[in-house]
Amino acid sequence: MTIHLAEAEGSGAFTSCPHDYSVNCGNCRLNGICLPLALESGDIQQLDDIIQRSKPLQKTQHLYREGDDFQSVYAVRSGTLKAYKTTDDGREQVTGFYFPGEILGMDGISHNAHASSARALETSAVCEIPFTSLEKLSILMPNLQRHFFQLMSREITEDQQLITLLSKNSADERVAALMLSISSRNARRKLSSTQFRLPMSRVDIGNYLGLTVETVSRVFSRMQKMDILRVENKEIEIPDIQGLKNMANLGS
Repeated sequence: MTIHLAEAEGSGAFTSCPHDYSVNCGNCRLNGICLPLALESGDIQQLDDIIQRSKPLQKTQHLYREGDDFQSVYAVRSGTLKAYKTTDDGREQVTGFYFPGEILGMDGISHNAHASSARALETSAVCEIPFTSLEKLSILMPNLQRHFFQLMSREITEDQQLITLLSKNSADERVAALMLSISSRNARRKLSSTQFRLPMSRVDIGNYLGLTVETVSRVFSRMQKMDILRVENKEIEIPDIQGLKNMANLGS
């Protein structure tokens, strides 16, 4: 049911596997998402020179752990990662999900140590961007610096939206809002916004939204009866996007 990038974008020049180490910023199919569009080709090459690409992370493998020294930020190239904090009694609290083209690791900037952990939900590849090198390069490239500030602003905004979501909204609104978020992020990557596979478990969804697994399952069942959402294991289809927006209380 999932539409892959090659299918969504047609048979263009970008046909290499997202795990391919030969992929660079200039030919990466995600560069329109994680890079500022105003960068010249020479600037992109300078940025590419500081980026480190290692072997893909396997499912459940950590990219970094809470308390690790902060050295780099990371752009997801393929797969999905979740960020989480560990509570005083040892439980996980999921704080976010990161999809291809999105940047994570910025939580470590303020105290030079990561405030959360990041773990792969499936086989995932990332581009590591050493922050000291990025700072130096940003001085030479105002567009890059502005873009990074925009990414930080988006992260703050999303944190505020999550607080609002958890404090005011019903279970139906929370689940609907998450499905719409994944839908819009897929559209940004030129994938189907109405058919996709959930990389996270219902346990993680419930943890992130402050709901029990049973409540998440009941909401999915209710959405299916209303023909707003169709769920088969982790495969999702949205036949009524406006109905989903209405359930999320987002209107048109």
